[in-house]
Amino acid sequence: MRLNAAEATGGPLNSSSRNASVEHKVISHRNYPLIATGFLLSLRFLLLLPAQAKAAPGGPPSATFSMGPPAAPQTPPRASSGDAVITFRKVFKSSYPEFVEFKIRQNGSGTFDIRQLDDDASPQPFEIGAPLVRKIFDFADQLHDFQGVDLEVHRRLANLGDKTFRYEKGGETHETTFNYTLDPTAAQLLAIFESLSRQESDLADLQRSMKYDRLGVNDVVLQIQADYDNKQLPEPERFLTLLDQLAADQKFIDIARDRARTLAGRIRSSQ
Repeated sequence: MRLNAAEATGGPLNSSSRNASVEHKVISHRNYPLIATGFLLSLRFLLLLPAQAKAAPGGPPSATFSMGPPAAPQTPPRASSGDAVITFRKVFKSSYPEFVEFKIRQNGSGTFDIRQLDDDASPQPFEIGAPLVRKIFDFADQLHDFQGVDLEVHRRLANLGDKTFRYEKGGETHETTFNYTLDPTAAQLLAIFESLSRQESDLADLQRSMKYDRLGVNDVVLQIQADYDNKQLPEPERFLTLLDQLAADQKFIDIARDRARTLAGRIRSSQ
């Protein structure tokens, strides 16, 4: 319900009558308190009017008053466009998988795509921890972000697949491709990406077998255990959620549940 001027000030407020009266007599000093009171009441009315209009139920939208500039709309946080991105790509025909690609940003977010060459591209989002991100970017820095770096051994060797390291930041792009390298820094960086590929493949196999092949789960857990023993899983803690689900689910065979429980315990104790 909107208040008119008379209701807001507690009495009639006829500006035209008052103006007419003022024209026929001189305002004396004793009238000043009355004028001040009327001014304060009018100011109170102006301050109360926006809140009263806003609180009126079912009424049309009203304009509101602001003592400052409007607040800027908030947007969800996102990765900075200036973040550097390191890409690893491996193409090895007649192998499995034939195509592996990882893209990793400095904030730890990224995508991976592991498939056969005939399959459609299907990059999947994933994240890695800060320590692993630092290792990757430190190795890239030691390799001058792949600018003008020749990693190929330049010897007659069997085809082991074309491997590419790529660095991107803003408009800056550098990359190098090789079949085999003897550079120790490049070899360590390659080992990280190869182990990430193994880890994501194991995770996908475990998810798939738990959903579609309960009898095959035990074989997958054995493979994960072997990769863990051979230190081929850079972040084994990422298996804990699935291993715990498997260990607690009576739909799976006991030997698989026991192995999952034991492996999860080993991973936790090593952290």
